[in-house]
Amino acid sequence: MGEFFNPEKGIWVWLSTLVDVCGLSIVWIFLCMPVVTAGPATAALYYTAVKCVRGRESGAFGCYFRSFRANFKTGLWTTLAVLPAAALLLGLHHIARWYGTRAGGVLYVLYIAQYFVLMLPAGVLCWLCPLLGRFEYGVRDLFGTALRLTVLHLPSTVVMVLLTAQTAVLCLQYWWPALFMPAVTTLLVSLFTERVFQKYAPELAPEEDLDE
Repeated sequence: MGEFFNPEKGIWVWLSTLVDVCGLSIVWIFLCMPVVTAGPATAALYYTAVKCVRGRESGAFGCYFRSFRANFKTGLWTTLAVLPAAALLLGLHHIARWYGTRAGGVLYVLYIAQYFVLMLPAGVLCWLCPLLGRFEYGVRDLFGTALRLTVLHLPSTVVMVLLTAQTAVLCLQYWWPALFMPAVTTLLVSLFTERVFQKYAPELAPEEDLDE
């Protein structure tokens, strides 16, 4: 019976993880509502997901808000730089889809091709917040590093973009996945990003890996 009431084992670990995943997702949604705070909010979500959900450290919400404050300035300027470019790319995508699906022929081929073209800027966007959450960067260096990782680790980038895009579509179509999918997708993305980060910064590896 003692094992049942042990907060570090069994069902209590799963319940704690579920609370963290849902709670962090909801907090992230609220902090993204001003739009310009989406960058630091997402960087904080990534950092907390890695440290407290994957790493089993306690105090997830305190960790989240500390990371949010620490990354606020750089994340704010990064978001302000990204928003016009993202709006332009989204607008061009809608135009290409409208003409491509109606006219067919060459325009349809161009419509399909633009998905491959968009993979590069979308990949940069997917790397920005994990980098900001795990390292200290200025805005220029942050974009430069994100671009290099996008190109050097293209297979991982493609998976990250597809995961993020499908999560966005799912949450826009149905409201309830938004209660947990932001944190779940962040955890899935971290499976790829953390492996890359540990190649360049071995100190980020879990302690048991370092001991080996």
